[in-house]
Amino acid sequence: METSIIGFGFIVILVIIGLSILFSFVPVMLWISAMASGVYVGLTTLIAMRLRRIVPARIVNPLIKARKAGLTVDLSQLETHYLAGGNVDRVVDALIAAQRANIDLVFERAAAIDLAGRDVLEAVQMSVNPKVIETPVVSAVCKDGIEVKVIARVTVRANIDRLVGGAGEETIIARVGEGIVTTNGSANSHKEVLENPDMISNMVLSKGLDAGTAFEILSIDIADVDIGENIGAKLQIDQAEADKKIAQAKAEERRAMAVALEQEMKAKVQEMQAKVIEAEAQVPLALSESLRSGKMGFMDYYALQNIEADTKMRRSISQDQAQDGES
Repeated sequence: METSIIGFGFIVILVIIGLSILFSFVPVMLWISAMASGVYVGLTTLIAMRLRRIVPARIVNPLIKARKAGLTVDLSQLETHYLAGGNVDRVVDALIAAQRANIDLVFERAAAIDLAGRDVLEAVQMSVNPKVIETPVVSAVCKDGIEVKVIARVTVRANIDRLVGGAGEETIIARVGEGIVTTNGSANSHKEVLENPDMISNMVLSKGLDAGTAFEILSIDIADVDIGENIGAKLQIDQAEADKKIAQAKAEERRAMAVALEQEMKAKVQEMQAKVIEAEAQVPLALSESLRSGKMGFMDYYALQNIEADTKMRRSISQDQAQDGES
């Protein structure tokens, strides 16, 4: 008797373990929920999903949601999108939102947008409720040299047809900034920009900046306009400072050339003085030669000495008079 009870308990445990394994592998509760929602999904289909490494709940629950919303979505489409790495639940939510907003969006396009890395649900919501993008401070210089700083708010709506392959928000901000710089740069005075800030938005909006992007620009509004530095005057100051340094460099060059020329002249003077001293050294030799050859007598030599002494005396007197006059 005891053996039969133990055997029965063992069988019950095996049955419980088997049922646990069965229910963990076969999502029976999910199958019941689908049947209760009016969506028929066979147990074999659910088991096949398990074998294909698909989480059945991520396919069946969006399918139930889509059928309840009246969408004609096939189970194989959802499986294919899941296996491709897409977000099935978000695609179905986007299709339901598009249907409620009367936006023409089919499953293939929604799946393509999702696989492209864009948030398809956010795109549908943005088509219904436009988004406002605020640009950073865009600085531009008018023709009078005054810097003008502008902040713009761009109201955009998602373009479903251009979401795949279209440029994003960064491109919109860059193009609007370029348009603001062009408009302010063509203004004759910063006063024109301050008096008519709508001139910027109208000119920028007329350029068709949303071409090739995933958005449609509805409006461009100028949020803030501020005056910056006087760039023109600053550039003129910098230019004058540069010209001053150039002139100083040229003057220094001329001064160096003059100093070099002066040194060269001094060297020439020294050279000439050396030649004079050399010539004066030849005088005694010539006198001795004249005395020796008889061309000149001793009396003539003494007369020459007297003349030289008289010349030195006169030169000394004139120097003393010059010094007295200076004092």
